[in-house]
Amino acid sequence: MLLWVGLGNPGPEHARQRHNIGFMALDAIAARYRFPPWKKQFKGEATAGAIGPARVLLLKPQTYMNLSGDAVQAAAAFHKIKPADIWAFHDELDLAPAKLRVKQGGGTAGHNGLRDMQRALATPDFGRVRLGIGHPGDKARVTGHVLGNFAKDEDWVAPMLDAVADAAPLLAEGRLADFATRVALLT
Repeated sequence: MLLWVGLGNPGPEHARQRHNIGFMALDAIAARYRFPPWKKQFKGEATAGAIGPARVLLLKPQTYMNLSGDAVQAAAAFHKIKPADIWAFHDELDLAPAKLRVKQGGGTAGHNGLRDMQRALATPDFGRVRLGIGHPGDKARVTGHVLGNFAKDEDWVAPMLDAVADAAPLLAEGRLADFATRVALLT
């Protein structure tokens, strides 16, 4: 079983914020592959289903971004999922809007959700699906940018989420370069 974690903050007031693009990606995947309704589990909302040949547990921690690791650790321990089979879908300031990068392991680049996952799992050896939201240009504006809602004229968001859902079987098969290429071709 794979564990795909969307990073974000719970509650309707955060639903359209850039910081919640990880939740949005998992919602698109769950809808595309007709997963059952989300249910409260593991300090979050979870659903599971098949994507290609893989069984995938989707998890949206409801602990706020800075404590995401608690939910991830609970789900991983219950299902005995190794860190190498865990993928975090998260916002990335250092990528232009609609750009995506994938990698296994690595640092946190200052992302508090990744930092807490690393703490809870006691390793950096989990995957990252970095979803570009762009940088506001000034460090003083970063918090307002990530916690701000997507603007109506940011028409790249829905096509990117659709592309991530479309390419999800490639990620489930471990074909990282093919997954990234497919998303790039569709956006």
